[in-house]
Amino acid sequence: MKACTTEDLRNLGVVGHGDAGKTSIVAAMLYATGMTPRLGRVDDGTAPTDHDEEEIARKISLNITPASLEFKGVRMNLIDTPGYASFIGHAKPALRVCETALFVIDGVAGIGVQTEKVWEMADELIRPRPRFIVINKLDKERADFGTVYNALRDTFGRSCVPLTLPIGAEKGFRGVVDVIRMKAYEFDPNGQPREVPIPQTGRGYIDETHERLIEMVAESDDTLLEHFFQDGTLNNEEFIGGMRKAIAQRVLTPVFAVSSSNLIGVMPLLEAIVDYAPSPADLGAVTARSGIEEESPQVERLVSDGQPVAATVFRTVVENFGKITLMKIFSGNVKSDATLLNIKSGTMERLGPLHIMQGRNLEKIAEAHAGDIIAVTKLRETKTGDTLCDKAAPIYYPPSRYSEPAIHFAIEPKSRADEDKLSGALHRILDEDPQLHYDRNDETKEFEIGGTSQQHIETVVARLQHRYHVEVVLHQPKIPYRETIKGRIEVQGRHKKQTGGRGQFGDCKCIFEPLPRGGGFEFKDKIFGGAIPQQWRPAVEKGIRDAAIRGAIAGYPLVDFRVELIDGSYHTVDSDDLSFQMAGRKAFKLAMEKAQPVLLEPVMNVEVFAPQEYSGEIMGDLNSRRGRIQGMDTKGTLQVVRAQVPMGEMLTYPQTLNSITSARGSYHMEFSHYDELPPHLAQKIVQQAQAEGRVRKDEED
Repeated sequence: MKACTTEDLRNLGVVGHGDAGKTSIVAAMLYATGMTPRLGRVDDGTAPTDHDEEEIARKISLNITPASLEFKGVRMNLIDTPGYASFIGHAKPALRVCETALFVIDGVAGIGVQTEKVWEMADELIRPRPRFIVINKLDKERADFGTVYNALRDTFGRSCVPLTLPIGAEKGFRGVVDVIRMKAYEFDPNGQPREVPIPQTGRGYIDETHERLIEMVAESDDTLLEHFFQDGTLNNEEFIGGMRKAIAQRVLTPVFAVSSSNLIGVMPLLEAIVDYAPSPADLGAVTARSGIEEESPQVERLVSDGQPVAATVFRTVVENFGKITLMKIFSGNVKSDATLLNIKSGTMERLGPLHIMQGRNLEKIAEAHAGDIIAVTKLRETKTGDTLCDKAAPIYYPPSRYSEPAIHFAIEPKSRADEDKLSGALHRILDEDPQLHYDRNDETKEFEIGGTSQQHIETVVARLQHRYHVEVVLHQPKIPYRETIKGRIEVQGRHKKQTGGRGQFGDCKCIFEPLPRGGGFEFKDKIFGGAIPQQWRPAVEKGIRDAAIRGAIAGYPLVDFRVELIDGSYHTVDSDDLSFQMAGRKAFKLAMEKAQPVLLEPVMNVEVFAPQEYSGEIMGDLNSRRGRIQGMDTKGTLQVVRAQVPMGEMLTYPQTLNSITSARGSYHMEFSHYDELPPHLAQKIVQQAQAEGRVRKDEED
């Protein structure tokens, strides 16, 4: 495959709801243009862009995969994306590096929830993406182009206009009418078109659609609109010439009738992409930053070979032989063995050979132009989201932001052998999947894995087992409870030990009292004179701090309290640092017997995003989780419910929210504060801690 100039490139992110046929559309486009010897299928594992072992087993896309084809002197870089809720976040980087969003809609099931989510992603980019829409599977039983098209107009607006209309329906779907050129085609088994007369049935609707297209094109340009008002129409040159501008400005969103399994309508779709989809240069300069810091000034750079080289990495693939780094060249002309600056790490990377990626296969190219999407192998320092650029002209393209994990599990290896391999295997998976989080919780001492859903985590566990031969066990993570006191108490901690020879002696009198929530720990030395020599007073504080870490009632750290050291005594021979540490611990223990210790639970700020019709049920469910509703807002077409909810009540929330909203809802949460746990729940936590042996006696008992 040859390198293409910027003007001859078309980059398309293939997006939409799960099972709409995105992977099948890509396979059909590759086969119809002779890029693959057979029509790959999802159900038998031969689809060119679903080659991961878990994708084949589950028959769904789990990450983004590129493929390329050449047609009429143009190279199309297609990026197949997942459509299920658990993996839909991967569509973000695909949209970011593609100039066109190719939406695939199920002709039977309709638009689908994730289609709406990805539509919003395309709108939220700095440069909202032009989009094409394919209504697929029109050969299936109960498929209905008209019903789906009406839903598209209701949901996404009047800009949606068919460029091809179906001839026949369901099993009788055999061809399409090209509404632009007013020609009809039927297709042979290889997807090649044969012109046929336009059917008279529905001819009025075909003519009406043609006229509506002319109107939409005229609206995209003042000169064309003036000609339209003067003449009542546009000539063919004005009409065809204005189409590309109308699509780039999102005045027009073309809709196509297709059956990917029978290759019906695929060729007209390809021709429209060549003729009307924007090239990387058509949407203007790309906004970036002059440095990696968020406060760095914004800069704009044209997508042109005449600019310094800059590329952003949007995916990393880990194979047995090493890593494959996928990148979009935003500017400059890149040749094999080029050396570029990784602006984030500050290191220089030598690229080596350049490739075009076809599913799992790599095809070498000598050079790549601005706007192209390429693959490079065995980069050492570069990760997903990094920017590579000319050292003399540094620039940084901020990476796509992924949502915070919606669900966490504690993860443990099954055996010692698994323990030795687990960390390395997980970090390879993390290189591939930016939506995955893996870290050690310093408070609970557990390793936790976080993802978008239980299904997401299950795929990671399956990869660990099948690809890396690592067995793990998952369980709900521990809640990082805290303890505090409610009462003020004065106590005396006295430590005395005599075993022959030099003994141990430390004596301190302290006042323990609560602080406001979030107050932490305060220690105040209120001794006047030499009741305890100055060098041993910090030992009292250390003993109290050590005891507070182990808690008073359930083994959780004690917080939000103040200790005043007011008096004490010492022995000139037997007193030392350790003795006063032990005295501080005894003072802590005595105080906890009378200072009314209680358990605190973490409370989270929660924002739930869902269509308005689900707001009532969402608020009812949050209330049942001991949540406190803080308010409601509107964001686009979604209602945002804000609440404060205890962390312990949110562990099972992802499944519930999916059930309530039919997977149309999402949420974000972050820590807010600690609050007192109700007594009946605290009692269960204390009993559990006692059963697990986490409540330990002081060493001196």
